[in-house]
Amino acid sequence: MTEVERTGVTLTAVPHIPEIHPGDDLTHIILTALVSANIQLVNGDVVAIAQKIVSKAEGRFVCLADVVPSAKAQEVAAQTEKDPRLVELVLQESIEISRLKPGVLVTRHRLGFTSANAGIDRSNVGHDEADETVLLLPVDPDASAQTIKTRIQQELDVAVGVVITDSHGRPFRLGTVGVAIGVAGLPALWDRRGEPDRDGHILQYTDVGVADEIAAAAGLVMGQGNESRPVVIVRGLKLPLQNGRASDLIRPQEMDLYR
Repeated sequence: MTEVERTGVTLTAVPHIPEIHPGDDLTHIILTALVSANIQLVNGDVVAIAQKIVSKAEGRFVCLADVVPSAKAQEVAAQTEKDPRLVELVLQESIEISRLKPGVLVTRHRLGFTSANAGIDRSNVGHDEADETVLLLPVDPDASAQTIKTRIQQELDVAVGVVITDSHGRPFRLGTVGVAIGVAGLPALWDRRGEPDRDGHILQYTDVGVADEIAAAAGLVMGQGNESRPVVIVRGLKLPLQNGRASDLIRPQEMDLYR
């Protein structure tokens, strides 16, 4: 068990999570692993889950050999020097292209956020003979998080939050960091405007991306390589009782000064 403490908040990796396959009952697998590790969930815990195992359970695998690239995909592939079949999937998963250059394709995903390659990944997805299997993001990560949260509450009678995490790069900053792409049982965006600071000044602009903070913290324990720790229990947070969504974190286009 891996545990990190941050001023009263603990991050505990759940061991014994097996390789996930399409159709697997992910909630049952997580609950079974918790029992095996003698970890008992309590009210207020947050279950952070790596997107990859959610996508695997939901069967979001695609074999590139089955993809026929469009003329647009061929054009973008020539500009980015990427596989046209991968580009076709990226375009299918995206609303628009944000930036492109050789080796780089950044798009606005159909879920609203902006990321490289529409979140499509080849790492830790299993190895086929031709190495042509890729994994797409869940169709509706907020709904996936809500389903897991509801099942946990029904089976254990505890009220927990669920955050589905992914790793994104950021404009103006190097390095990937965990972000929330699915949220249930907690506020994704914690509006603290109107509260006093310690000097009595009223906060006017403080919206806290608490779900992203949880995702980033959980990423410290999950790791980014071969650690195989895709589920982390976050304990000790004192959050408002709200049922937010990851979509709450998307900045409206009219407020985006960098578009």
